[in-house]
Amino acid sequence: MTPNGAFAVGFVLIALAVSNPGPRGLALLVVLTLAFALIELRGAAAIALRRAAIVVLPLAAFMGLVWVGFVGEAPYQIASAAGGTRHAALAYVGGLCGRLFLIVAVAQLVVLRFRALTPLQLIRALALPASVKRVLVITLSLIATLRHAIDRAHIALIAAGTLTRAASLRNVVHGWRLVQAVWLSAVTIVLGRMRDKWPVENTVARLDRTLAGGEARLFAGADRIWLPIVLGAGIVILLADRIGGAF
Repeated sequence: MTPNGAFAVGFVLIALAVSNPGPRGLALLVVLTLAFALIELRGAAAIALRRAAIVVLPLAAFMGLVWVGFVGEAPYQIASAAGGTRHAALAYVGGLCGRLFLIVAVAQLVVLRFRALTPLQLIRALALPASVKRVLVITLSLIATLRHAIDRAHIALIAAGTLTRAASLRNVVHGWRLVQAVWLSAVTIVLGRMRDKWPVENTVARLDRTLAGGEARLFAGADRIWLPIVLGAGIVILLADRIGGAF
């Protein structure tokens, strides 16, 4: 399938997950996501699921501690005079984190589907305006900038004696200094590139010429199978919610 088809499928699945479908609708979305992963990605599906778990599990633990452990009721039950139950709070946390897990997994699956392509090749293949492609490339380049800023700030704070290499109470107390240093370092690097490096190297113009050379195919191959299936499932879920919650 083409990158355009994969991103369209991912967008529809994420939009349906955000729309808060019922349990059966969410189950249908999970089935479609697993089918997409097993057919299109095969071995890389485990990587996407593992990354989604890394993102969602800490949030699920925190929300479970707050809403199930301390509050003891779901947020929508707080205003109710009858009060709430921990079972409802657990269902609320589970449903919210389940949808978030699905969203992160779908995003990872779509990107890993084209893991053989470089980010620049992937963006060139998208049927988007040149200005949007340029913004995507520049935004992705900031990921490496942020990593560089983290390394620079961490090393500087260790050298200054503010932080330690190993886990310690000092790191907990002065952790906010690391966040502040990373932010200042990242802003400094980005401003330096925009003011000096990119104009001298004529980066934006060269980037536009590179992106203009891409040949974006719109919905070919397996796209013509996956898009009708996903759109049909979306129509079923939305109609079921409208009619009376059969899903």
